[in-house]
Amino acid sequence: MPVIKRPDGAQLHYEVVGEGEPILCLGGWGTFCHGELRGLPFGLVDRYQVVIMDYRGLASSTDNPATPPTMGLYAGDAIAVLDALDLERVHLLGMVGIGACICQQIAIERPALARSLVNTGAWARVDALLAEHLRLFLDIHERMGWADFQRFACAMSFEPAFYDANIHRLLGEDGPWKELRGKVDTHRRFIEASLAHDALDALRSVDVPALVLHAGLDVVTGPRLTQPIEDALPAARGLTFPDAAHVLAGKSLRQRFSDALLEFLDAH
Repeated sequence: MPVIKRPDGAQLHYEVVGEGEPILCLGGWGTFCHGELRGLPFGLVDRYQVVIMDYRGLASSTDNPATPPTMGLYAGDAIAVLDALDLERVHLLGMVGIGACICQQIAIERPALARSLVNTGAWARVDALLAEHLRLFLDIHERMGWADFQRFACAMSFEPAFYDANIHRLLGEDGPWKELRGKVDTHRRFIEASLAHDALDALRSVDVPALVLHAGLDVVTGPRLTQPIEDALPAARGLTFPDAAHVLAGKSLRQRFSDALLEFLDAH
């Protein structure tokens, strides 16, 4: 099991799958490791060397609670994994939430490391509504428990037709955000870092090719938050899915995104 140790004692689990040009794939409050490759875009592992990891405090990675949680901390963890693999010029794919923010931060802190940047379900500066959503996610987890947090997160994150058709498999111990079960302290640290994340001005200096998804049904991080990211990045183009919510779900929608992503990556 590949693990690297950080200066503060935290240990990070990571995995590498596929062959080709390297791409770092980071999601939201979960992991693509430990048999969860099905969450990745279709065809990605067949064409690229895909680096995935457990965030500190999640799954097989450990944390040091004395280290203040910042997006820079999580970005430093990801950079350490890429450095351990001796990788350069890496495509950065941030799919949903904190993963998108971490990829922004990597491109800002180590511009030579970034070959391209992709963001979905993202923000570069928190507004009042997102701040309230983030605090509610944590409040419900702390006060009512993980299962009620999962209920609320699912209700906020999926488009109505998909939610209606799949509620029986979304809710439960094997459903979304299962990695946060019993990890309220880790969740609290994610929220603290997310609320403080403000990279909008710094993104103006990130001149790598970028793709930013605007999801029309996303009530958490919709176009009000993703459009400023596209506007800030000098070499960005937007991709609008009017029928997509915060989490891209369902075969048809995921295929559309996967096709657009692979076309973008192949071009750069």
